[in-house]
Amino acid sequence: MSERKFKYVGTRPIRHDGFDKVTGRAHYGADQNLAGMLHGAIVRSPHAHARIKRIDTSKAEALKGVKAVMTGEDLGPAKPAPPGVGPEYVDFRELSLNVIARDTVLYHGHAVAAVAATTLEIARAACKLVEVEYEVLPAVMNLDAALAADAPVLHPDIDDKLEGNVMARTLFERGDLDEGFANADVIVEREFETPMVHQGYIEPHACTVRTTAEGKIEIWCSTQGPFSVQEFTAILLGIDLDRIKVTPSEIGGGFGGKTTIYLEPLAVILSRKSGRPIKMVMNREEVFRASGPTSGSKIKARLGARRDGTLVAADIHMWMEAGAFRGSPVGPACMCAIAPYKVPHFQIEGFDVVVNKPKVAAYRAPGAPMGAFAVESLVDEIARELSMDPIELRLLNAVEEGDIAPYGPRYQAVGLKQTLEAAREHPHYKAPLEENQGRGVACGFWFNAGMQSSATVNVLQDGSAIVRTGNPDIGGSRAALAMQCAEEIGIPVERVRPLVGDTDSVGYTDGTGGSRVTFATGTAVIEASRQVVEELRKRAATIWGVPVEDVKWEDGSAIPLNGASDNKPMTLDELAPQFGATGGPIVESASVSLPSGAPGFVTHLCDIEVDPETGRSQVVRYTTIQDAGKAVHPSYVEGQMQGGAAQGIGWALNEEYIWDAEGVVENPGFLDYRMPVASDLPMIDTVIIEVPNPTHPYGVRGVGEPPIVPPLATVANAVRSATGVRFGTLPLSPPRVLAGILDADR
Repeated sequence: MSERKFKYVGTRPIRHDGFDKVTGRAHYGADQNLAGMLHGAIVRSPHAHARIKRIDTSKAEALKGVKAVMTGEDLGPAKPAPPGVGPEYVDFRELSLNVIARDTVLYHGHAVAAVAATTLEIARAACKLVEVEYEVLPAVMNLDAALAADAPVLHPDIDDKLEGNVMARTLFERGDLDEGFANADVIVEREFETPMVHQGYIEPHACTVRTTAEGKIEIWCSTQGPFSVQEFTAILLGIDLDRIKVTPSEIGGGFGGKTTIYLEPLAVILSRKSGRPIKMVMNREEVFRASGPTSGSKIKARLGARRDGTLVAADIHMWMEAGAFRGSPVGPACMCAIAPYKVPHFQIEGFDVVVNKPKVAAYRAPGAPMGAFAVESLVDEIARELSMDPIELRLLNAVEEGDIAPYGPRYQAVGLKQTLEAAREHPHYKAPLEENQGRGVACGFWFNAGMQSSATVNVLQDGSAIVRTGNPDIGGSRAALAMQCAEEIGIPVERVRPLVGDTDSVGYTDGTGGSRVTFATGTAVIEASRQVVEELRKRAATIWGVPVEDVKWEDGSAIPLNGASDNKPMTLDELAPQFGATGGPIVESASVSLPSGAPGFVTHLCDIEVDPETGRSQVVRYTTIQDAGKAVHPSYVEGQMQGGAAQGIGWALNEEYIWDAEGVVENPGFLDYRMPVASDLPMIDTVIIEVPNPTHPYGVRGVGEPPIVPPLATVANAVRSATGVRFGTLPLSPPRVLAGILDADR
């Protein structure tokens, strides 16, 4: 890709929605209020696994202020989507059962009934009056229990599963595994475990629903994908898409956790029953008990290398908790595990396993951090066995353009080696360590999504522009999309107003996730903007009375060429007031359906200090180096890099769900679920590498997900360096680290 000089892309303008957010004017999910609105609350199971024998709602219905009560019977039997309807990756029967239980509850917090009342306090009081008789069943609370020969089977009615609680198998393989390990001079083999963790978004799930007498439904909600909410709700309710309009609010974090639905169908039914709008907002305990975290995992991994450091074989087996219903991210984990390296002989096998925990949802590069934890730990062990620098070992084996990914495609231009070289030359890697400190390095990969996007660009009479897309803005995508429009039209980015449309006002757009928005929706914006530019040339040609070929558009102005050279250049500000006389308003739209958004690679460095007397670990320095393709807004790219690192550090050191013996969540809140805060972390240094992605007009590749992939291994490798102990189980909490140190000293 030829080097293009940019005027706006690569700069750092103030984000368009920044003022509203810092002043509190931004409208989030729970901020919607409608006349006559009722408040909804949900009755949730106190058991992890139980059969529902009877539900009596009469006392709740009799409470003054209660206007509607519903159970799973009101949603009807859980059914698959009709053939050809809805995305293949969603099992709509199971989605329906997750929204509200019918005959059986499958996790602590599973919804069993819902109430709408004039106040939230009355609704919650009514929930306590709903009588539910349960037959408690044995709970399956971890992978070992789920895989045991005598394990209770959570879904005996599902035929298309492997066996017991194993719902699916993923397999990637190449070469001859026996031959590969026979050629290895050093082989390392270990087992790894990671706990179930939550995305930890600040804003809880929230929606407001209004239904009309003619059957129309309006939904306002906090979501990463308004079209998914529309489609999923329509399928669960058995109605046509055109009867539902979804308006996304501002979103206070999602990280993949707001790509599905929990409340919306229940609110629709309560609204229908009561004839009034319904607002439903989860509290923090409900978020932890009943919305999707990511999987706990168990991994057995074996890696072989020659004496010169060349990797020759990998044998990896993963088991991942899907929660109560199938659908763990074990597939992406298998795709990503050894993706940074050339390994001629490998087998990567993954199993999707159900347990009595909340159904998992996506969490930023879903599955990849667990696979990287195992593989990057073993790469570190091989470097130690061979007395090689860990970066040099990775450089020796790093993939580059032309290599074939483990899951099939051939890599185009990628920047893994450049990130490793930048890490090797960074002052961080050369800085001395103090007593009880260790340094870790690890790489990460995410394939990045493309998918479907639409965009509309229209130019106003004063020469400013509006960009309307269907992607909620989580990490600064409004600014990134406006900048791409500004670059094409040639006007200051401050003159472009980016809007997030509802499902009635913009073409179908897949959700904000998969590191796809700046790449895919940005491509749609560029195409629509280029159509605008072509129309602007035509308008100038009309005014000048020359062929359109004699008009060039450059830097926001029509430039006369050849036969038009007697005319003076005309700016957009001068041209726009003449739209009415030259053909009317200029409104252009574009839609795209794109393959992968080009892989993203990242290398992390971590220095950690471990107190040998308490086992407490403190990250003292952290650097993240990432190939962004082209950083549209470097500040937001850096923010993604820092945010992913912070989440991964928390996952590595502290975060985990804790259940008691009966499967009850014991830490459903930020007080007891230990996420890192500002005082836990140093300033995270960032280095942006730009190896242009040839599938995007500007070279952009997704940046949101790769940063969370390496931290689990980076931190674990640093702890190994500081303590001499290799830990295979996360989190590396003080008690676990201290026990490891004491065991090593015995």
